[in-house]
Amino acid sequence: MSWVMVDDRMQRGYSYQRVCAMGEGFDAAFTPALTPRQMLEYGVFEGVYMNDCRAEFPAEWFAGARLSARPDPDVNYFGVKSRQPLSVWREKGWIHGPDPRGWFQWYCRYYSGRRLPEIDTLQIRRWRAFNRHAGQIRANCHPGDLFCRPRQRQALLQWAWDPFI
Repeated sequence: MSWVMVDDRMQRGYSYQRVCAMGEGFDAAFTPALTPRQMLEYGVFEGVYMNDCRAEFPAEWFAGARLSARPDPDVNYFGVKSRQPLSVWREKGWIHGPDPRGWFQWYCRYYSGRRLPEIDTLQIRRWRAFNRHAGQIRANCHPGDLFCRPRQRQALLQWAWDPFI
């Protein structure tokens, strides 16, 4: 077990304990297709999501990450904009618990070993519900046609679902 002290642009003075080994001890209902490192390597959130909080996570997550100083849809794997501003997430009540950046920050911390039972249950429920987008791709695209519904595929990637279905 180890403690993590957070001091970045969006969160100061927050600390949490990692109680599970990296990538282990997941809830049985949570089976993401991608690790945070893989997501960053593919290209997510227009390359800007984690720029100021790298110190919190393993350096190897960022070794091959597709990052950008400013939002750039070309950095995304599918080359499309597929996100809403954080202000919209706040407005809609989609930011939960001590993770001001939203679901992906929760996932990175969960993957790293942090466990907060109430927040974890909520975020895992949200993650499971997001799979509806995979159903839309299956229903409307030919298998292997990665150019069909690129925004939904990018969104699946950003929620650790397999976008290559």
